[in-house]
Amino acid sequence: LVQLVESGGGSVQAGGSLRLSCVASGVDFDRSRMAWFHQAPGKEREGVATIWTGSGTTYYPDSVKGRFSISQDNAKTTLYLQMNALQPEDTGMYYCAAGVGGSWHGLFTRDYMDWGQGTQVTVSS
Repeated sequence: LVQLVESGGGSVQAGGSLRLSCVASGVDFDRSRMAWFHQAPGKEREGVATIWTGSGTTYYPDSVKGRFSISQDNAKTTLYLQMNALQPEDTGMYYCAAGVGGSWHGLFTRDYMDWGQGTQVTVSS
């Protein structure tokens, strides 16, 4: 049974930073793909960072490239998302996801089987 528990959300001003954490249980960190998704109010869930946990290969959409960084701690089976230079449009729920394959970029929700409950991020201008 896979369980993903996110934390680290909060309220910050534009230009600030946050680091989100996702503690994963039941995930094989040698051969999984994990990701962070953002869901703004009234919008669909969008991928903002993916990582192949075995190789450490990452992918980011242009909207966050250079601002967000995904990383993992295999010993703690924890996934992180470092978010810098936050903007009001980054406001929303952030979800951790785990899977084993899918598209080459891993930004589709259908690429993942397991999801956390989400953590709220609010960025004020």
